[in-house]
Amino acid sequence: QVQLVESGGGLVQAGGSHRLSCAASGRTFSSSAMGWLRQAPGKEREFVAAISPSGGITYYADSVKGRFTVSRDNAKNWMYLQMNGLKPEDTAVYYCAARRGVRVGVTPDEYDYWGQGTQVTVSS
Repeated sequence: QVQLVESGGGLVQAGGSHRLSCAASGRTFSSSAMGWLRQAPGKEREFVAAISPSGGITYYADSVKGRFTVSRDNAKNWMYLQMNGLKPEDTAVYYCAARRGVRVGVTPDEYDYWGQGTQVTVSS
């Protein structure tokens, strides 16, 4: 079992940078693949970024590749999403999620545990 709590959401100007954090509790964090997903108003939840348990493998949606960076600190049970070059279309509720096991997931259905979400709004 993994409990997840996101923080760091807010209002950001287009072109700016922002960092989201995810605090995880539970003994399985360091052996769980993790991810960030988001849901914009009126749209389905979509994959943003994923990271393997060791942090050595990462995946990104094409829409954020080169702008966002996912990382994790297994010693402290934290995961982060550094967002640069933000665009109005990045406005969404961002969710931290965890999978049972080590395989990285790239679709929402592959994740087993979810945080409550944090709102990121990018103004033009």
